[in-house]
Amino acid sequence: MSNTPTQTLKGFRDFLPKEKRTRDFVSTKLKTVFERFGFDPLETPTLEYASLLTGKYGNEADKLLYTFTDSGDREIGLRYDQTVPTARILAQYSQELPKYFRRYQMQNVFRADKPQKGRYREFTQCDIDVFGSTDSVADAEIIACAYFSLAELGFKAPQIVVNDRQVLFTALKAFVTDSVDVFSIIQSVDKLDKKSEADVVAELVKKGLSQEDATKCLQEITSAEPTESLKEILSLVSSLGVPEDTVSFDPTIARGLDYYTGMIFEIKIPEYGAGSIGGGGRYDELIEKLGGTNVPAVGMSFGFDRLVEAVQALSLDGDTEKSAQVLVTLFGAELTPKSLEVAAQLRASGISTEVYPNQDEKLGKQFAYADKRQIPQVIVVGPNEIKNKTVVLKSMESGEQTEMTVDDAIRMLLDLQ
Repeated sequence: MSNTPTQTLKGFRDFLPKEKRTRDFVSTKLKTVFERFGFDPLETPTLEYASLLTGKYGNEADKLLYTFTDSGDREIGLRYDQTVPTARILAQYSQELPKYFRRYQMQNVFRADKPQKGRYREFTQCDIDVFGSTDSVADAEIIACAYFSLAELGFKAPQIVVNDRQVLFTALKAFVTDSVDVFSIIQSVDKLDKKSEADVVAELVKKGLSQEDATKCLQEITSAEPTESLKEILSLVSSLGVPEDTVSFDPTIARGLDYYTGMIFEIKIPEYGAGSIGGGGRYDELIEKLGGTNVPAVGMSFGFDRLVEAVQALSLDGDTEKSAQVLVTLFGAELTPKSLEVAAQLRASGISTEVYPNQDEKLGKQFAYADKRQIPQVIVVGPNEIKNKTVVLKSMESGEQTEMTVDDAIRMLLDLQ
């Protein structure tokens, strides 16, 4: 008996046709909007020199890098995220890229994390970014593109909650101590959407703030007003056609990562109700810190797997069971060439067509196959049809059969698309 394993490695997944179609549906819709907004596609290699990846994410993250020595005795690693390779791109191709480079990237990344529900060792990241501009228009474009991407997928009322890191820095600087820096306070404030104010106060006290300062800290941040920069961004977002009731200001949104320098935002789907499905903001210093050139940047990332789950939960992906619109049956080896000619005509007209792959099976089995595959229409080309220069088009749902010319069948199938 073979010892070859018949299951995936832990933390890795197969995607069977139904789920793969949903994932393709989501990625195609997203790419359509990204390109409508002028973003260029970018891909980077799965493997990079390990030295490019190590030391960029912090000690804990470095432990999650997949690194190894290849047959050429080089230390290499699997892509951990898309930001560090993009920093390399910006440095390596600085003379070839436009001054204001906007890119989208949809690729798998790898992390040697502990597998658990919703956390995998290989997963898809989906990013859009504008590099080189500090103007508020770039920030507004990112938010608008995120909104219209979700609208394209069919979400009715996505909610985009925005803030400015400067709001947080200004409101919280009075509470910084030698033992509790501003980033530590921000990390606690960022939990207000998951924890009560009392719990966050308790966490701040545990970190070293007094009870009074911890309480005042939350009062200060919850009553903060948007910066002038953020007001301008929100005005521009409205000019780009994003409904005003979609975007709101929340001074407690923090986006825990330390590298954000300005506008930040998170996106939720109220009817899905499973937390944030994406977010981003301005990060003007990160590319240089990652070893690249000094390039200001603003961008966002969708949680692709969570977005796919939301599309599935709300049935926005249509019928993912159907792979073909029509099945062309075979009436025996002698008549097969004519059936194949009909299939070729259908495909040339843009109709998704499957040919039954066995010349020796009876039509009943072929009809049963179409029914199981949920192929809605079947074409039969038998001796009478060849004589009359026609085909029979059968609806699998109603059972109705109509004899017609191939051209008429094509017109009818195109109307049904």
